[in-house]
Amino acid sequence: MSPQPFDSVKGFGVTFKQIFKKPITQQYPEYKRPVYPRFRGRHRLHVHENGLEKCVGCSLCAAACPADCIRVVAEENTPDNRVSAGERYARIYEINMSRCIFCGYCELACPFDAITLGNEYEISEYSRDDLIYTKDMLLAEPIKQVPVADRDLYDTPIPFYKDNS
Repeated sequence: MSPQPFDSVKGFGVTFKQIFKKPITQQYPEYKRPVYPRFRGRHRLHVHENGLEKCVGCSLCAAACPADCIRVVAEENTPDNRVSAGERYARIYEINMSRCIFCGYCELACPFDAITLGNEYEISEYSRDDLIYTKDMLLAEPIKQVPVADRDLYDTPIPFYKDNS
């Protein structure tokens, strides 16, 4: 089937309409556009209020991961070295972010809500080795904290867990 003679004119019409609309200018490095509540970004490991880790080293997250990017090596808790609330804890917990597809299966598989996927999406690095996140990196607060642009300009709602916590 050959293209109709006015198809390209229709396409130029769409472009021509956009010329007269006011552009939305992003001051990106200084202000980030808010992401949607279900956005899956950088992984985080969490701790209880008493300081014990929520992760008990069960490796369910590693088993659920289709990209096989999570490595968990468990070790037994001892009375003098209590790391988590369970019998075991994750001595080594690593996520290879270069392999991760951000599907969220690890978050769903965790019975203790120890791992979550946050809203941070600036995780690019210059070296592949820097994309292997260790347990200490996952337990720490994200380093890059940038204020969010005026929410009234966008249709993105405030996430429930941030609004009601």
